[in-house]
Amino acid sequence: MYFRKFFKFQVLKPLDVKTKFYNAETDEVFLEAQIQNITTSPMFMEKVSLEPSIIVTTFGSRAYLQPMDTRQYLYCLKPKKEFAEKAGIIKGVTVIGKLDIVWKTNLGERGRLQTSQLQRMAPGYGDVRLSLEAIPDTVNLEEPFHITCKITNCSSERTMDLVLEMCNTNSIHWCGISGRQLGKLHPSSSLCLALTLLSSVQGLQSVSGLRLTDTFLKRTYEYDDIAQVCVVSSAIKVES
Repeated sequence: MYFRKFFKFQVLKPLDVKTKFYNAETDEVFLEAQIQNITTSPMFMEKVSLEPSIIVTTFGSRAYLQPMDTRQYLYCLKPKKEFAEKAGIIKGVTVIGKLDIVWKTNLGERGRLQTSQLQRMAPGYGDVRLSLEAIPDTVNLEEPFHITCKITNCSSERTMDLVLEMCNTNSIHWCGISGRQLGKLHPSSSLCLALTLLSSVQGLQSVSGLRLTDTFLKRTYEYDDIAQVCVVSSAIKVES
């Protein structure tokens, strides 16, 4: 005859992991992971990797962590090719993946920590999304320059008939015909548009004043502060 006895052991958490998500203007998502060694001994980070859901990423590098030291890892996530042109699917993706962390202590003992599924706040693009594909960093004062915009129908079931209006601001002046028809844009499809504009004021200027109108719903989408461009005097030569 014997009695079973249970012993309680206090297990201290070796790592403190904090994550932040940043949604870029493109379909890229940036994940910042802060990993802190909260033990009293140094450890060697053997692997810090991200196991993605439907998007791909790269792996973190190896590093030593002294007690109470913190190391930051930055991951850039991009949609897989089969999802790259499906705006409606990408917009609704909230589950990104999970971090897999493997380390060794100074005595060679190995530990592993795997987080739960990391989730981001889905970006609110609305039905129509406008993003910049190309824009110069620096332009000359009162000289035309070109930008390339990408317009995406984020709806999964409705074809849109869009009209583009270009409204001048105090510093930015659009060149071309305002109120032109862009034609029909099918669900989850995109079109690229080359536009010309100039600035009448020097300094860092914000590109604003684009309006897209859905002729069926009579709904207008306003796009201001799309990007910023540095405007310099025409006496200063801008490298192309």
